[in-house]
Amino acid sequence: MCGIFGFVASDRFSAGADQLGRLAAGLFLLSESRGSEAAGLAISNGVELSMFRRAQPASRMLGTPEYKEFVGSRFCSTSTGANTLVIGHSRLVTNGSQGIEENNQPVSSDHCVGVHNGIIVNDKELWELNPDLVRRSLVDTEVFYRLFDKNFSLSGDVVGSLCNVFGAIKGEANIAFLHDSMPSLFLATNVGSLYWLRAKKTGLFVFASERHFLTSLILQFRDLFSECDLNDVQQLRVGEGVCVSPNELSIEAFELSAAQATSLSEKPVSAAKPILDHSPKRKELCRCTRCILPHSFPFISFDKDGVCNFCREGAPIRRDDRQTLEARISGFRSKDGSPDCIVALSGGRDSCYGLHVIKKELGLNPIAYTYDWAMVTDEARRNSARMCGELGVEHIIRSADIISKRKNIRINIEAWLRRPELGMIPLFMAGDKQFFHYASQVSRQTSVPLVIFCGGNNLEITRFKAGFCGVQDRSVNTMVGLDLPGKLRLLAYYAKNYILNPSYINRSVLDTLFAFYSTYVNRQDFLYLYQYVDWDEKVIAKTLSDSYGWESSGDSNSTWRIGDGTAAFYNYIYYTVAGFSEHDTFRSNQIRAGLITRDEALRLVEQENQPRYLAMREYAALVGFSLDEALTVINNIPKLG
Repeated sequence: MCGIFGFVASDRFSAGADQLGRLAAGLFLLSESRGSEAAGLAISNGVELSMFRRAQPASRMLGTPEYKEFVGSRFCSTSTGANTLVIGHSRLVTNGSQGIEENNQPVSSDHCVGVHNGIIVNDKELWELNPDLVRRSLVDTEVFYRLFDKNFSLSGDVVGSLCNVFGAIKGEANIAFLHDSMPSLFLATNVGSLYWLRAKKTGLFVFASERHFLTSLILQFRDLFSECDLNDVQQLRVGEGVCVSPNELSIEAFELSAAQATSLSEKPVSAAKPILDHSPKRKELCRCTRCILPHSFPFISFDKDGVCNFCREGAPIRRDDRQTLEARISGFRSKDGSPDCIVALSGGRDSCYGLHVIKKELGLNPIAYTYDWAMVTDEARRNSARMCGELGVEHIIRSADIISKRKNIRINIEAWLRRPELGMIPLFMAGDKQFFHYASQVSRQTSVPLVIFCGGNNLEITRFKAGFCGVQDRSVNTMVGLDLPGKLRLLAYYAKNYILNPSYINRSVLDTLFAFYSTYVNRQDFLYLYQYVDWDEKVIAKTLSDSYGWESSGDSNSTWRIGDGTAAFYNYIYYTVAGFSEHDTFRSNQIRAGLITRDEALRLVEQENQPRYLAMREYAALVGFSLDEALTVINNIPKLG
């Protein structure tokens, strides 16, 4: 399993910053034999506690400019006249994808930054038993430090808290951590896979997962361990722990038992020092002072008051009213109860509510039509069935070649990962655009000329997708395409990227061209319901829930996009790289329309932009690509802004 290691250099350590860097590198390279899928370390000088993590082998990470800058600046500032505490980790993945930075170690909780070797097999049960704990990752290590925080906040007793946590977990745990209120290093184990070595004259304490690692260090760094021989390496026994104080490198041992020592009981200080995570992240985004769009949004600009040009243009509004709608549909309304309209039904909230309005409020007799293109979610299918069953509406389904569609998605994702471009992300969803084509086909086959689309209210305009292609989209409705110059510029952008990345020239090309033709060339004169009908999120959610028992997604508080199996993945990319997703544009449009406040929007997107890992994993499994590899690439893309 994983390799953990670290050292404490007291203020008497005088060998210099270069030696600290060499020591850290030596421990990384030795520990990599226990895991090479991710690596990271944390460094504390008693004032600042900083982390650095990468989803790559330690041997590769050590050569990166970012790592060299990180350790160089911190060791230079701490090696003379100050204590330095370091913990590190070389990871073998057992749970929690290494492509997600939060799953890699060191792991941080509210007050600890720590590493762990082993597997906590009852972590799921512990989270369920402690619903007050906030979970940020999928790795089992996190529950250990969250539980420690909880216990320590109540007792202020390090040993007692550790005993409680070790008593609660099942499995294997060798841990090392730093606490933001105590200038000490803590080690503990329930299996004995920790070894330590102290060189008092040099002012150095070192620990690692194997005896061999430390004996190798003695031979490799004779100048640092001149007073030590191979027999000086000590094992931390089963059920033991130590607290290492940088001052004089004093070691205080304790037992992980009911007979809790009290000599280490310390109350947490009132002002905790921050844990600074130096994982790859973007700079703080500057947002519009009226809406929440950031400066990384394509074609955005701000005036002297910090208001963006999209806010100055005003809110997207529906252009017509219910009276105009009644006039338009009057000529189609049947007098004998026969079908008089085709309603596109995706299973998402807008189309489901639209079907309700069309049947219950407008009194039409619809046929529901669904194009299942391979990425319609199970929730969407069940919700469509609920709606049609309750309303007594015929439901026509057109299904694509699911296997072929998913293969097209996979090869385009794999092509994109070779040369990531935000503007090319819609290629993942190109296969669904034929729903326009099949809507016309169903209309002809049923001899029902009126086709109504209920998806894509004006608040859902996502102009940034064309914006990342260098095309300024000024369309006033999300379901209505670009103007002719915009279409030509979009084609030119795609042509350029196909040339730069020939991997896109694959079996999916014809399907993609068909999608472009269906979307931008051969679009029919469909009726778009939300150009005439008010869209109110609360009314929609309440109606669907109360009247139809509508099902939401189990991994998201939002009801938007849960019918689209691709949304969790592409929004993760947009948010990770650009700092915003579709949710930010949607909430910004709501602000402009006076439906929510800016503070409310910020609170909502903080929740909505949380990665939907379960949905992404299901998506990857269906399509057939490695989510771990994809997330590793995505998280290493340079951040905008």
